Amino acid sequence: MAKLSLQEQMLKAGLVSKKKADKVKKQAKKGRVQAREAKAAAEEKRIAEQQKAKELNRQRDEAAKQKAIVAQIKQLIEANRIDRSNGDISYSFADDKLVKNIYVEQKTQKDLVKGRLAIVRFGEGYEVVPAGVADKIAQRDESLVVLNNVVEDKDVDEDDPYAEFVVPDDLMW
Repeated sequence: MAKLSLQEQMLKAGLVSKKKADKVKKQAKKGRVQAREAKAAAEEKRIAEQQKAKELNRQRDEAAKQKAIVAQIKQLIEANRIDRSNGDISYSFADDKLVKNIYVEQKTQKDLVKGRLAIVRFGEGYEVVPAGVADKIAQRDESLVVLNNVVEDKDVDEDDPYAEFVVPDDLMW
């Protein structure tokens, strides 16, 4: 003989009505559904918190990386800047749409024109650094390099009637 459940035994004994038994059965099912929903909601909340923590960690890592890049750039400029304290020649260059001037020595001016030196933005002003250092700075933050002349070897056209009259690169107007 099959074993009867407690509910069936109580119905058979007449201790509980069919209506009451169905009501208890419904409530039990409702409780199981609510427990399942609560578990799913808790799981969703846990996943959302994990994603939020991941995003915060990513932002923190990005900020630390940016701070390290700024420190590297500052160190590159401070260690390699050319002394301009004895500058007596005004060197003009374009920064965005503005024309700016710095005072440099004649040798520094020639090196700027030939592309051996470059001008970079540093703090509120500008600094002159070797072109190789400016290239390293541009790898980290291109917006800080204001002037980095790249001198290319120009092919002379054989039919150019003015080929023998070369305009010097450091011509002062």
